[in-house]
Amino acid sequence: MKPLPPTSELLQVARRVIWFKEPVVALQDPIHFLAHAMNLGTADDLTALDKAGISLAHYDEVLGHAPAGIFDERSWAYWNLRCGHRPIPPMPVRHIGQQSN
Repeated sequence: MKPLPPTSELLQVARRVIWFKEPVVALQDPIHFLAHAMNLGTADDLTALDKAGISLAHYDEVLGHAPAGIFDERSWAYWNLRCGHRPIPPMPVRHIGQQSN
């Protein structure tokens, strides 16, 4: 997935869901950014993502490459069901020696 454009709406979402990185930097890693938005995003955040062209296919791609430790169980179940994954696959896990984002 290509980096997302630094529009004012996306920067605002990035600022809220990835408070530990500069918003412009957060948008450079769309899988990581969208995983955080899928887990912590508000309805307004998701509306902004929809307006920016983020589709269900993008969310499905995030699930296929989800970094370990970002999703909680509820969000993981919700997005997998929304993307048609039944049964719900196990959550990603971090292995010893594996770097996190």
